[in-house]
Amino acid sequence: VKEFEKTLLDELDLMREAANASQLRRNFTDSDLLYVPQVEWEYTKHNVMVMERINGIPVNDIEALRDAGIDFKWLAEAGVEIFFTQVFRDSYFHADMHPGNIFVRPGTAGEQPKIMVVDFGIMSSLSEYDKRYLAENFLAFLNKDYQKVAELHVQSGWVPAGTRVDEFEFAIRAVCEPLFDRPIKDISFGKLLLRLFQTAERFNMVIMPQLLLLQKTLVNIEGLGRELYPDLNLWKTARPHLERWMTDRTGIRGLIKGTRENMPYWIDRLPELPTGMLDLLERIREGRFQFEWKQDELEKLRNEIRTGNRRTIMAIIGSTLMIGCFILLGFNNPILGLADTTIITWLLGISGTIILYLSYSK
Repeated sequence: VKEFEKTLLDELDLMREAANASQLRRNFTDSDLLYVPQVEWEYTKHNVMVMERINGIPVNDIEALRDAGIDFKWLAEAGVEIFFTQVFRDSYFHADMHPGNIFVRPGTAGEQPKIMVVDFGIMSSLSEYDKRYLAENFLAFLNKDYQKVAELHVQSGWVPAGTRVDEFEFAIRAVCEPLFDRPIKDISFGKLLLRLFQTAERFNMVIMPQLLLLQKTLVNIEGLGRELYPDLNLWKTARPHLERWMTDRTGIRGLIKGTRENMPYWIDRLPELPTGMLDLLERIREGRFQFEWKQDELEKLRNEIRTGNRRTIMAIIGSTLMIGCFILLGFNNPILGLADTTIITWLLGISGTIILYLSYSK
């Protein structure tokens, strides 16, 4: 009820909605698929929102779209691509994608049509942590690896750590097995989500607001897909986007990007490491270091140790080697009596990269 109240109050603040529209427009400035109207900030207040006027065909006006020569298959697949781009590239998505908020601008000579959206009162975002588990869950669903789905739910904390993975796996299988290798016209995502909620209630799953909005948007996509292109297979269309995102985030490119982004912070905090370790050892020696755990936290900790111990150790070793590599790169003079540190630097960098990659891919 509190989340519903918050959403309603947010929708009444038109300055907030205008900011949402501006952010989405910025995310898709150079897009060939989506157009977001420009906000006229000079005339926009908390109770008045003024935007650029747009001209388009309502997405549920099938006859008008057909007369304009719109390819329904392209339109349906473009909608799916826009949605997954918002979720996995930008972590910021339009969560009210019903047909009344979507228009199509027919293409002119040399230009393809564009989808246009309005009504930005309900937007949502996902953390990198949620996106990773969500993408891994989607891919596990697509591969019918229900054990992996169950394990991911436990690891992410979406279900309590003490949940029996085998029971949860069987429950998910019963819900999702009928979904795959069937066209969208034969699938009701509404009924599927209802059964998933029933399963969640049985296993005390924590359903976060952003996931509820994500599921709501998927229901809207179902209705839109039925109108535009009944043979659209949502998951088949989405699979390349999910695999590309996972490759970018967990492959070598993702590793290099993450290392580059975090390296200044690591180097800045590195001088504090010896002092922090000495302080920790002193507190342990004097008996001033204590843990306070609840039972469910202990269960979760045991599960994480059981499933992630090797990955953690490898990540620490790899990170240490990478930090050493970058520290050596900062020196132009011989170190420790060595005339040339190039070979050592390369060995540290390559070894650290390989170990970090293996720790994330296991």
